[in-house]
Parts: sequence; structure tokens; C-alpha cells
Amino acid sequence: MTRILSVLALLVSLGLVLLSMPSFVQAGDPEQGKKLYELYCATCHGQSGKGDGAAAAALNPKPRDHTDKAYMSTLSDDDMLKVVKNGGASIGKSPIMPPWGATLKDDQIKDVIAYIRTLCCK
Repeated sequence: MTRILSVLALLVSLGLVLLSMPSFVQAGDPEQGKKLYELYCATCHGQSGKGDGAAAAALNPKPRDHTDKAYMSTLSDDDMLKVVKNGGASIGKSPIMPPWGATLKDDQIKDVIAYIRTLCCK
């Protein structure tokens, strides 16, 4: 019985260690991400990601230019996952950026991120 309790304690400890580790976004599929970007993001961010979509003229602040390598390279994939999933306001950015977490699954958001990386960081 003591051995079982020791093993259980070890498993609980391991689980707590894993939960406290930072999360890392695994790379997505940029081809799938492009399709999703065109459907959900291009209206504001533009087809080429320059922040010049059809709705951009009416927005203040303007949508982020995803081709801006200097800025985009400062964002981790995890940062990007948070803003796409939870919206701009969730990380102190534009409240106009909607949360897509109810529409897109995490894997789909990872695909969008992979596509955005092709726009700025080739």
C-alpha cells in the first residue's frame, strides 16, 4: 500500500511540474491556415496581410500589418495563439480584434499562425 501511495505521489508531482511548464504551440499547416486567413482575417488584415483589408479603412486602430517582420518576429506563437483565440483586448491590444476561439479550434488557429509566419518571416 505504501508503494502505491508513493507512486501516486510521484505521478501527482510530475503532473504539477508539467502543468507549471510554459505551453508551446506546435507548428501548424500554412496551406490550411491560408484558407482560414482568407475567410476570417483578410477582411481586416487584407489578402496579403498588410492591414489593408476592406474593413480596415473604418477601423481605429488599424489592423496589424502581418508583413512587418520587425514587429511580428517579436511575437511568439503562443502570444499569437492567445490573441487569435481570445481577442485583442485579452492581451491589452485592440478590442476591435475579435476572439476566434469559439469559431476556430486550437489546431486551426495554429494553422493560421503558420500562414502568418509565411507573410512576415520568410
